[in-house]
Amino acid sequence: MTRNLTVGNPVLLIVGFTIPLLIGNLFQQFYNMADAFIVGRTIGVRALAAVGCTGSIMFFLLGFMWGFTQGTSIIASQRFGAGDYPGVRRSFAVSIVLGVLIALVLTAAGIIFARPLLLLLHTPEDILDDAYRYLIVIFQGIAAAVLFNLVSNIMRAVGDSHTPLVFLVIACLINIILDYLFILVFRTGVEGAAYATVIAQLLSGLLCIPVIMKKLPILRITREDWRFTWSDVSQHLRMAFPMGFQMSIIAIGAIVLQFTLNGLGTMAVAACTAAQKIDMVATMPLNSFGLTMTTYVAQNYGARRVDRIRQGLIRCLIISGGLSILAGIVFFFIGHTLAALFIPGDSEAVSLAHVFLQINGACYLILSILLICRQSLQGLGNSLVPTIAGVMELVMRSFAAVILSRYFGFTGVCFANPLAWLGATVPLVIAVALTMKRLSRMAIAERRLPG
Repeated sequence: MTRNLTVGNPVLLIVGFTIPLLIGNLFQQFYNMADAFIVGRTIGVRALAAVGCTGSIMFFLLGFMWGFTQGTSIIASQRFGAGDYPGVRRSFAVSIVLGVLIALVLTAAGIIFARPLLLLLHTPEDILDDAYRYLIVIFQGIAAAVLFNLVSNIMRAVGDSHTPLVFLVIACLINIILDYLFILVFRTGVEGAAYATVIAQLLSGLLCIPVIMKKLPILRITREDWRFTWSDVSQHLRMAFPMGFQMSIIAIGAIVLQFTLNGLGTMAVAACTAAQKIDMVATMPLNSFGLTMTTYVAQNYGARRVDRIRQGLIRCLIISGGLSILAGIVFFFIGHTLAALFIPGDSEAVSLAHVFLQINGACYLILSILLICRQSLQGLGNSLVPTIAGVMELVMRSFAAVILSRYFGFTGVCFANPLAWLGATVPLVIAVALTMKRLSRMAIAERRLPG
């Protein structure tokens, strides 16, 4: 069902909207975690490294898709907050057309450049073929990822964060079952894990469609809704492309980091792979609050409720910041035990993974501020500053990967994310402060207008 975030207690609305997002994002990460856990424990550490070294390349293309589909949904969210329901349906129609085009382009690019990118990153020879087989299946299934993200984002734009959760849970269970089926029964190797992920995403997206038709009438597209104008398309592109490019810029930094890791050997790659899977789960609450703020801010911006934007922003920063500190403490004490779940019997890789978790966990507070500020600006329709912040992430992450790793080895690599977060947070905080002042002045001026 739809949910209007422009009325009611901001804290209760934000937390209530975030909880399904958090659970859903956790299950979505279980796609990748299931791959890593099952691959690492059934095929071996080299297979785990092969899957892990594809992460930055997948992020480069899939990250663009994530940002692009989220960008198109922001327009729908703003229109929903303004009460423009025909505009919401037109926005959905535009997003579908753009989603099809993006899926075709990204699929072709992924298939063509998969092996060249692996070679460019100096992927260790003993894991190169497995990495390519895993990567090519994922890229062949990009359309499934586009479908699921498109329908999930449009439902969240109108305040429904529960329905995507239901199908994510179903998809996660299917993914785990298929992982074991493909790997242990059919003996398909690492590409079996990729097939499981693609099939699970496809089922999730397809199952969402009848629910939209039945339970969300506001999103039932009619023939009239397909008659959108170039103005509608350009408005969506102005938001979607910068957000897509922003994610790809961040991904370039991850690729540079992966290049450095590959040079440190298979154990370093495996350790970082395991640590990143755990790190993704720990940062899910922070990411979920960030995603909530996109919808919350967009709807209230459409309704011109500047006071509610400010209240929600401050309270969300407090909640997310507290959770980030808690996660850092957990990693400090039991990070070693968590890493051992993914790399059984390899003390060197486990120790390296623990170092990664401790350093990153200590800086989660910075990450929480980054995510809330970036997503809030995007909800306001500001895509320029988040893109600049993405460039800062690229610069700082590349500095740690290239320079610090030369002097401090794997420990230097571990500082890549914290430095990237710090570099991105500075312009975002400044932009949020200036934007809120500008919106407050505009709100005061509007109240003074006669009639």
